[in-house]
Amino acid sequence: MPTLPSTGRTLAEWVAAFRSDFAAAGASLRALRENLDTGSSAWISRIPAQRLEEQLRRLQGLPSSLPLYGVPFAVKDNFDAAGWPTTAGCPGFAYHPANSAPAVTRLEAAGAILIGKTNLDQFATGLAGTRSPYGAVANPFNRAYVAGGSSAGSAVVVAEGLVPLALGTDAAGSGRIPAGFNNVVGLKTTRGRCSKQGVVPACPSLDCVAVFTLTADDAAAVLDVIEGYDLDDPWSRPDPTTDSAPSIPKSLAIPQSTEWFGDYRAELAWLDTMARMEDMGMALHAVDFTPLFELASLLYHGPWVAERHAALGGFIEARPEAVDPVVRSIIARGREFSASEVFEARQRRQELLREVRALFARHDALLVPTAPSHPLLTAIADEPLEQDSRLGRYASFVNLADCCAVAVPAGFRVDGLPFGISLIAPAWQDRRLLAWARAWQHHAPSLRGATDIPAPSAGVPPTPVIPKPRLAIAGPYWPLPRHGGWQQQSHLPDTKEKHA
Repeated sequence: MPTLPSTGRTLAEWVAAFRSDFAAAGASLRALRENLDTGSSAWISRIPAQRLEEQLRRLQGLPSSLPLYGVPFAVKDNFDAAGWPTTAGCPGFAYHPANSAPAVTRLEAAGAILIGKTNLDQFATGLAGTRSPYGAVANPFNRAYVAGGSSAGSAVVVAEGLVPLALGTDAAGSGRIPAGFNNVVGLKTTRGRCSKQGVVPACPSLDCVAVFTLTADDAAAVLDVIEGYDLDDPWSRPDPTTDSAPSIPKSLAIPQSTEWFGDYRAELAWLDTMARMEDMGMALHAVDFTPLFELASLLYHGPWVAERHAALGGFIEARPEAVDPVVRSIIARGREFSASEVFEARQRRQELLREVRALFARHDALLVPTAPSHPLLTAIADEPLEQDSRLGRYASFVNLADCCAVAVPAGFRVDGLPFGISLIAPAWQDRRLLAWARAWQHHAPSLRGATDIPAPSAGVPPTPVIPKPRLAIAGPYWPLPRHGGWQQQSHLPDTKEKHA
């Protein structure tokens, strides 16, 4: 196998390499470490050469039958890992944990090797990946654009093919949005399915472990390893389900009216995706998402920000100079809410959840754009809070609705940037979503992240949604034909040419 740093290998390919020729695979992993870009803002810390040798010796003493035997992985730097500092994107907050987070421990016990910790929006507060003293994380497809956050580094190192697996967190979209912007799979697990012990809290009642991989099969394999009830995690929940062979969702609710904030390229990609969904046999139903958007507003503009202050306010008030000014201002707002407002918001959430349950009684899952637009780094600098709110439009209600979700690649926009979609279902249907994601990746094959390697058994990668020469045409964009039993309000320019 090649020893290039950006191999783009899947879990199975790394495992097969170590099982068939341990020495050659070890040399490949050493070459990977040597060639990790020390100037990349995706990493906060990387494995030293001596520690890698120790890990390889440890691996030789383990059974080669382990499911992740020899697989290199990375974790967002709000996960504890013994022997590594934890910064949460804030050098002044850094500490050296005695123990690893259970998710890290489980991966290592399955044969995986931690090779680095990744950059994030400080204290996991942001959806763009730019609020970090370690540098803004740029998109590997076009460095003028954001990589998405807060788990920016984890998504990028998977997209670049450096590791086939990285862990992140997701309270409001922090796992799905960077997955969508980097052409990788992002699984937001059900709240409490995977232990958050040893993870720096942002919003403890909503925080979830997120998994970044190149394929849905890999995400399912990782979930098998890291899930499990944890008595030491007060937010852990036992899995009440027993279905080991879940059916694939077929009846999908999509937003009746989609908001793109002027990003017509994203809308074009969405319309093309809807056509491919119908080709796949999905039944699409346009429904009113107002209750879901109101749930999201409770997170962004309601008292849930007080939970962030409860988790981190003590450090921020003691060391304000150590904290990013935007992050500091967001978390400081938590002091503004009264106890009455907290309970009023909880009451309203319960009322909205009744409407959400009624929606899922009629449909198997929700299908949404992972993000409505893909902003430039300069746009985030100019409007940090407004851009965050926009990015989370189709993501931020998911945990308040007690749902799981998976973000998957859906081809490329006319400007060459990835476009992603997310499927959302009630809690504990993670494997059902992954079964759907596997079928989608077979139906709509793509590249492995930002590499030139086709996804496994995927055939020819998809072409952009509109032929590239259209980029040179001035004037309005044309929508793709409407299909079947769904109609959506279009935000494309309403001209005669549009309907030609």
